Amino acid sequence: MDQKAASLRMMKWKKILPLTLMALPGVLYLLINNYMPMFGLVIAFKDVNFAKGILASDWIGFKNFFYLFKTQDAYIITRNTLLYNGAFIVLTTVSAIGVAILLNEVKNQIVKRFYQSIILLPFLVSMVIVSYLVYAFLSTETGLLNKVVFPKLGISEISWYIEAKYWPYILTIIHVWKNIGFSCVIYLASIIGIDQEYYEAATLDGASKWQQIRSITIPFIMPVIVMLSLISIGRIFYSDFGLFYQVPMNSGTISSTTNVIDTYVYRGLLQLGDIGMSSAAGLYQSLVGLVLVVLTNYVIRKINKENALF
Repeated sequence: MDQKAASLRMMKWKKILPLTLMALPGVLYLLINNYMPMFGLVIAFKDVNFAKGILASDWIGFKNFFYLFKTQDAYIITRNTLLYNGAFIVLTTVSAIGVAILLNEVKNQIVKRFYQSIILLPFLVSMVIVSYLVYAFLSTETGLLNKVVFPKLGISEISWYIEAKYWPYILTIIHVWKNIGFSCVIYLASIIGIDQEYYEAATLDGASKWQQIRSITIPFIMPVIVMLSLISIGRIFYSDFGLFYQVPMNSGTISSTTNVIDTYVYRGLLQLGDIGMSSAAGLYQSLVGLVLVVLTNYVIRKINKENALF
């Protein structure tokens, strides 16, 4: 019996060992890249003095966190961060699902792949390049809109980079245009995986395309929608730094509509050189994101347990 048990254990180890070795690089990367840096969270509670070192620096408790809330801009940056990300989540999700459904209706595989590549391309473009593309459209001196389009339409030139009221729309359009491709590919893969027999049965029953989308497509891809939405909600207190800093060209006159937590911390770090405040902001954003993910998942679980992520 002992020999048989030892033989079984050996066979089990032979089966597990290759998989363990394959997973080892990924686990090591996760430990080094994601878990070891967590030691740096202590910086958020210290007045960092590089001469003393991080551990020997003075402990100041929550003073670094107060910096984010004591300033006059605290309300503005929090409002902008939440409203922008809320709009981004809703518009990107709806647009990506719509485009994915349309792409699924394209039967020619070559044409479909071409459309997929065109839609995904903006996601792969650096935000620095995007900022100069936007500048090529909006520049007062040489911009396409001011120098070509508006004169033909009889519209006066607009100084885009000093008019704050236009930027909520500009930034939202750019974000959706740049990020719709990534989400669209994921939703398209989910839609392709739906058994075609459901659509055939619905067609025989006389269901319209809209009825098929509402009754078949959306319910089947709902777990994917929930997963991507929860990931986005978890980062609702984070912002695309390039979008809010580089695209507006760091223009101070429009900061009331372009300043978010990330850009505010970055500017504060440049002016004050206080890495403790920057670390506190990062920890604050992470904790709020965690709480929002847990609460949102709890609500989803109450509505439909099967769609909950955990």
